[in-house]
Amino acid sequence: MYCRPVCCNRWSSEERLDGQTVIITGANTGIGKETARDLARRGARIIMACRDLERAEEARAEILEDTGNENVVTRKLDLSDTKSIRAFADLIIKEEKQVNILINNAGIMMCPYSKTLDGFEMQLGVNHLGHFLLTYLLLDIIKWSTPARIVVVASVAHTWTNLRLDDINSERSYDPMKAYGQSKLANVLFARSLAKLLQGTGVSVFSLHPGVVQSDLWRHQHQCIQVAVKVFRIFTKTPVEGAQTTIFCAVEPGLESRSGEYFSDCAPARCSTAASDDALAQRMWDISCNMLGITWK
Repeated sequence: MYCRPVCCNRWSSEERLDGQTVIITGANTGIGKETARDLARRGARIIMACRDLERAEEARAEILEDTGNENVVTRKLDLSDTKSIRAFADLIIKEEKQVNILINNAGIMMCPYSKTLDGFEMQLGVNHLGHFLLTYLLLDIIKWSTPARIVVVASVAHTWTNLRLDDINSERSYDPMKAYGQSKLANVLFARSLAKLLQGTGVSVFSLHPGVVQSDLWRHQHQCIQVAVKVFRIFTKTPVEGAQTTIFCAVEPGLESRSGEYFSDCAPARCSTAASDDALAQRMWDISCNMLGITWK
């Protein structure tokens, strides 16, 4: 059933998504754009949820020309602002009849310390809390659209650190790498907990590592690191290659029994001990709800 990629990390499937609606956050660049392009080719209605609408429209035009699928739209979504997230969710619920696949892809990596408009450390706020709230707000329409899938783009960086439960917002000390790793660990734990919550509903949840991808995520790194990435480019993936595991989790038939699992290279993969800790997952769930002021139904 599983096709483990060799060499170029490409995975092949003729699966169609005609009549299905897909939301992809951060779909204007990198693996998000390549995911949108692939799923548009499969006939899906694609909603590109992006902070920068100008760049999103440029990407949309490119995808339309490449795929011929005119059912691709852009919508404003700033994951660093809960008001924007709520406005986006309200618009989706008003405009759309269904959401069959939600791909929580957008992210920020190892940026200088800053906070979101709601006071969350930026990486935790965008990578985890923003998607946590978005999923919460869209869950009813996703349930109405079953069978449905929620795909969380995490990273092997989840193994870099544990959760700093006594300083989750990195206010006492800040390490960009550890903060990024914490946000990615939160992603994996979120998918694990959400899958358990949604057992029996027809909604499957997966988290994944896309690989080390040549993308805009590296824009905050020092020049020396960027040069090193270029030197070792042979060991990294292109955005097309990096999108393959996301696409796999979104479209591969028969994955429902593996809901809650972590994937890499289009196959189930081993996550860290912390990422498999149900008690830790519950603590992070409770902390996230408290930070966002929500209660899951």
